Amino acid sequence: MALMNEDLKTEATDAVAENKHSFRDEAWETFRFLIVALIIVVPIRLFIAQPFIVSGASMDPTFHDKQYLIVDELSYHLSDPARGDVAIFKYPKNPKQYFIKRVIGLPGETVLIDSTGKVFIKNAEGKVVATLTEPYVAFPRDGSLERALKDDEYFMMGDNRAGSFDSRSWGPVDREFFVGRAFLRLFPLSAIDVLPGEYRQQ
Repeated sequence: MALMNEDLKTEATDAVAENKHSFRDEAWETFRFLIVALIIVVPIRLFIAQPFIVSGASMDPTFHDKQYLIVDELSYHLSDPARGDVAIFKYPKNPKQYFIKRVIGLPGETVLIDSTGKVFIKNAEGKVVATLTEPYVAFPRDGSLERALKDDEYFMMGDNRAGSFDSRSWGPVDREFFVGRAFLRLFPLSAIDVLPGEYRQQ
């Protein structure tokens, strides 16, 4: 009987040791997983892509309030914004605030808006080199404006021209304020799209 008790004690001790070993293995695997996840996710979050939720109606009808986007941050590290891009940037008057607008005027150009809201682009010599075709504008606004851009400035406008607070009101955006472009619309599910709203002039 004594031997049997000793055997039971040995088995119990072995079971406890095995459980401790198993727990350490699981803890180590969990730790390794977290480290790998951080190594992968953090750089992606900081330098490649991040979420963005549309706020307001300034980009109607292209984007609606509360739509969920993934922002491509990598492209603007490799190349400059292009006309027609839907870009996310820091509001120059308050860099803690983020805006989503469309790139209209590029560095060195002059943006001319006539009394009907039609947009023209002039080159450095003052010659009109482009008349923008803008099928994405459903709510135009009358009112003329002319703005020359410096070498690092971009003219940004919302697609809802009648209801957008943009470069017409507070001026151009410096290159350094750009965060990225709208790469993926994830929500609502019925509106999932890659490079949503992007339009290249023909």
